[in-house]
Amino acid sequence: MARILVCDDSAFMRMMLKRQLTEDGHEIVGEAGDGKQAIEMYFKVRPDITTMDITMPGLDGIQAVKHIHEEDPLAKIIMVTALGQRAIITDALKAGASDFIIKPFEPEQVRVTINKILAELKK
Repeated sequence: MARILVCDDSAFMRMMLKRQLTEDGHEIVGEAGDGKQAIEMYFKVRPDITTMDITMPGLDGIQAVKHIHEEDPLAKIIMVTALGQRAIITDALKAGASDFIIKPFEPEQVRVTINKILAELKK
């Protein structure tokens, strides 16, 4: 199972993701409510996978991904975005995101995306 950092400005969304991920057997190693905290926490805990909301105060998720990838190009980051933000997914992928999850998320979508990244890590 994976060590996961959950980053979202919504405490409710963090709680929902953490619940889903722990039910699936993953370890939550930290959480962050904005891009700056996400970067700091990433380098503190060095997770296997990070979930990152796109829209956050201060540094947004795309800026945080760019910063993390400058220091750690192998970082596995899954963007979490609302359906209306789908157009900016390309920007997130260009910044270094590995994949994305659409909010409101379905448990199976989270499971499949995490398992896909875990399979990549094992290669």
